[in-house]
Amino acid sequence: MKLTQIFATALLASTTCLTQAAPIWQDFSLTGLYGENYEVVDEQQATLTVEYAAKVKYADVFFFMDRMRGSDDQKLTYFELSPRLSLGEITGQKLAFGPVKDILISTTWESNSDAFNNFDNFLYGIGFDLDIPYFQYANINLYRANNEQTKDDYQMTFAYAVPAKLGTEDFLIDGFLDWSTAEDDHASELNWTTQWKWNAGKHISPDTRLYVGIEHSVWQNKFGIKDVNENNVSALVKYHF
Repeated sequence: MKLTQIFATALLASTTCLTQAAPIWQDFSLTGLYGENYEVVDEQQATLTVEYAAKVKYADVFFFMDRMRGSDDQKLTYFELSPRLSLGEITGQKLAFGPVKDILISTTWESNSDAFNNFDNFLYGIGFDLDIPYFQYANINLYRANNEQTKDDYQMTFAYAVPAKLGTEDFLIDGFLDWSTAEDDHASELNWTTQWKWNAGKHISPDTRLYVGIEHSVWQNKFGIKDVNENNVSALVKYHF
């Protein structure tokens, strides 16, 4: 089966599940970021991020879109759509072993649009939901990436969230680590991005989730460019609806 068929099948199945069943849970948020140590495009950059995540019986989905604006007024829009199908729930079999809670078919559509660079990449592979003490969630996805502008490669993505308390204050540390293989036309990349957040919203009302904090991004060989390394700290405000 061709990659586009695999991705379309998983995307269609996930979308069908999400539209025909009430979500077990769902979350929508807006994030504002500002940093001054970016590489490749503009050193200074403001970003508005829209995020949506949901879980239904047989699938889950994560979507985010970044709208970025640089100091020279350059604008960029980037999004990822990541639907996954649970093999355990589809087959009715318990696929847990060790720290693994479930095995999933994982797919991601990456899309970029700006004045200089437009692409659509499609990733497909296998995912594992993990049960790790103290973690709110943790999962790892192993992908084959069909890249539009560079040679195809392989990617590993680890996503995580760790809640914490200090006295009566609530904190959340969450983020992701992406690692991809090197090919003839690009270097291996490692992007480790973590958000360190304090829930200021609980002082407005018990159910308000308004986070303030920082996002720290360490990106080696950014965009596959050898020896272009980013170490950036951005101011962050995030609100969950």
